[in-house]
Amino acid sequence: MKRALLTIATVVGMGLAATVVAVVIPGIALGTMTEIGIAPGDVITYGSSTGSSGVSGVSGVSGASGVSGATGVADSSPIPQCPASPCVAVSQTTGFQVKVGSTHSITTIKRSGWIVAWTLTLGSPTTSAPAGQISQTTYFDQHEGGPASAGIAVLEPAPHLEYTLVAQSPVEQLLPYFGETVQFPLANSIEVKKGEILALTVPTWAPVLALSNAAGHTYGKFTSWRASRPKSGCKVTSTQTAQQSLRSTTQYACLYQSVRLTYSALLVSTP
Repeated sequence: MKRALLTIATVVGMGLAATVVAVVIPGIALGTMTEIGIAPGDVITYGSSTGSSGVSGVSGVSGASGVSGATGVADSSPIPQCPASPCVAVSQTTGFQVKVGSTHSITTIKRSGWIVAWTLTLGSPTTSAPAGQISQTTYFDQHEGGPASAGIAVLEPAPHLEYTLVAQSPVEQLLPYFGETVQFPLANSIEVKKGEILALTVPTWAPVLALSNAAGHTYGKFTSWRASRPKSGCKVTSTQTAQQSLRSTTQYACLYQSVRLTYSALLVSTP
């Protein structure tokens, strides 16, 4: 199926990219704007990452435990693990969130429309180290194929845990945004259909794994995500399995529990 692309205007300011809200799609009216990939209680604050339960965050900004969430509860946004030890990251794969607690299918497209921007909350791996040691960033760069990078992907479900790649964004370099929540507008927006899956492709590595949220609660076994790895390769994270060939079909056999991917995308749904 051929995908249509919508060119929109974007602006960049204060070091962060922002989407122009007035999106015009020829032939149809402006639809509803929805963030795909967030769960109840998530609060998206662009700029420096915040800490948890009032504790200073990785960039020195105080936590947001008292901020009202999407359902009126305390902020439960995921907080990436880095630069804690161990610093954990997604590496050389494509993945998508399956559920967060009792909330299922948060990355499933509920209405057809257009993805106009996507968002990452990034940890802040160390970029320097004492003499004789290497920083977390240098370690990942050397072992995971190069500097941190990522892009979004749109998957069409197929039988037997297989998914077909039907669209994808350009891959972005992430180092300039470590420790921040950043939005990447799409100059060419991506048409999506109801039932498709919003995934994150990481050709190298990305500090986008959260083991706990801003309220200080760790994720349990009912929070999980899938990766484009064969069942035999679930523990082998330094092998390239990122799904990047359009119309390719790959099995997402590996399910990782107690972890959340910190990405989302802005959908303008058709009326």
